[in-house]
Amino acid sequence: MVRAAAAAGKHRKSAKFVFICVGLLGAALIADLLWATSSSSSQPSFTYKSLPLKLNSFPLPPLSSNYSAAKKDVRFLSKTFADLPGPQLEWEKMAPAPVPRLDGAAIQIKDQLFVFAGYGTIDLVHSHVDIYNFTSNTWGGRFDMPKEMAHSHLGMVTDGRYIYIVTGQYGPQCRGPTAHTFVLDTKTKKWEDMPPLPVPRYAPATQLWRGRLHVMGGSKEDRYTPGVDHWSIAVKDGKVLEKQWRTEMPIPRGGPHRACVVVNDRLYTIGGQEGDFMAKPNSPIFKCSRRNEVVYGDVYMLDDEMKWKVLPSMPKPDSHIEFAWVVVNNSIILAGGTTEKHPVTKKMVLVGEIFQFQLDTLKWSVVGKLPYRVKTTLAGFWDGWFYFTSGQRDRGPDDPTPKKVIGEMWRTKLSL
Repeated sequence: MVRAAAAAGKHRKSAKFVFICVGLLGAALIADLLWATSSSSSQPSFTYKSLPLKLNSFPLPPLSSNYSAAKKDVRFLSKTFADLPGPQLEWEKMAPAPVPRLDGAAIQIKDQLFVFAGYGTIDLVHSHVDIYNFTSNTWGGRFDMPKEMAHSHLGMVTDGRYIYIVTGQYGPQCRGPTAHTFVLDTKTKKWEDMPPLPVPRYAPATQLWRGRLHVMGGSKEDRYTPGVDHWSIAVKDGKVLEKQWRTEMPIPRGGPHRACVVVNDRLYTIGGQEGDFMAKPNSPIFKCSRRNEVVYGDVYMLDDEMKWKVLPSMPKPDSHIEFAWVVVNNSIILAGGTTEKHPVTKKMVLVGEIFQFQLDTLKWSVVGKLPYRVKTTLAGFWDGWFYFTSGQRDRGPDDPTPKKVIGEMWRTKLSL
């Protein structure tokens, strides 16, 4: 009995000691949480450092639900799917766009960024233009687009005054494309019709080169099949000089959502994808249905002989970058996009890097990280500042899948 009572006493003392330790640990955790909360709330509201995104790997879930916890093997994605290392940049948050946009378009003319159309939600599309002034850092000057003009997946380019707008998707969800083309006089805000494309296209690569408006690739009328067609038509000062489009050398690889840039009298196409969402058969609202997509980082250049040359590929496959580029100091700067889908969850993976393609050396590098991963963002560059606005951002530093459609405007100083 004495031994039993002594043992019980020892057991009560041990239990009390364990209880005290657990209590102290809990108090420490609560204090740490309160400190982190107060620290984050004290940060300035408009100056922002790029989040320290995981640089080289992204953990995969277990292969099955009954995968033994004791034998879990931590596996990692390849660099194709992971964030690449890059400098952390100081980002400043500017006035947001009047509306959030996905799959919109943007053209910079001097210190103004003309932002067109885009989805507000999957069931709502915009049919107007907003203007951001880089000198005053303000939005203003909204005006309407023609009623017949596409609302997303546009091809677009400028000669410094006139903006040429080519084809795209008309309406929300996954509705069909239009072959309509337009030209906008940015000084008078007047629109004029141009000859329609031979056939409609989604998100074709579009550029002005040697006096001709070039339109290449994109997706065909079903929104999924890659097009490799290449047409051009002569234009000058907002006027079309020919009655019909001319057939040119097909692009080596078709599909939408690629960047198309002219620098030093050379035409480049960068990145893109094959395949896209399609409308569900017989859906009265053209509800989007997911399909397989192949994202690539191919780079092509059109030379003097009108032949395509293959150049070094991007550091990772990248798509949804058609208006996410600027030209700085003989290099092309590209921001964000989407890469290959997650190999297990099959979800879309967004890109958070800023890439630089040096045109003298034909070398790629990562020159910075965005505040978050984002696709179809709209970029501009003025007085040493790199700007981006709109698109669809990720779910957080540890989840690269798309979530919120945004209208935020950010800028950072780029020293290249």
